[in-house]
Amino acid sequence: MTLNQEKHILVTGFGGQGIIMAGDILGKAATIYDGKNATMTQNYGPEARGGACSSQVIISTGDILFPSVSEPQVLVCMSQEGYTKNIKSLRRGGTFIWDTDLVKTRKPDATWKTYHIPATRFAEELGNTMMANIVMLGFVAAVEGLVQIDALRKAVLESVPPNTKDNNAKAFDRGCEYGEAILKGRAKQEESRDQA
Repeated sequence: MTLNQEKHILVTGFGGQGIIMAGDILGKAATIYDGKNATMTQNYGPEARGGACSSQVIISTGDILFPSVSEPQVLVCMSQEGYTKNIKSLRRGGTFIWDTDLVKTRKPDATWKTYHIPATRFAEELGNTMMANIVMLGFVAAVEGLVQIDALRKAVLESVPPNTKDNNAKAFDRGCEYGEAILKGRAKQEESRDQA
């Protein structure tokens, strides 16, 4: 991010996935460990667990004048309803990230950067689907660079119950490694195209 630049992030899913917690951790990483300013607002559907919810995060190197995200630059979808409701709000040139286990997408806008990860499956393989939000945070840290990876990892470990820290660290690292592997694969593809 350049000086005084804001990033508007919308994380969507359903109640019980830790969507609000993910937004809170992202904001905490930015402010406490990465020296930036951040705001986080949340939105729940009329139902609690299982209903639609979202977390709106703004990260900035300057002052944040208004905490609402109406046209996100980064959209993270962890439910089909979250995708359907919010995909049209993503800005041209934005980044679209989704959980392939839970979201079926249509052809994305050609200006978007797109990334996807089977976050729920990875969390299940690690023993608890409730960690899918942490897998996703690791992935987002790797592919989007909103905050430093170490800052986000510290914020995750500070935010989860002490007896779950090891598993959450593994979940974060799994998402991060997957994201780094995707970036390396894309870089190799571009290199091959340049040499052709």
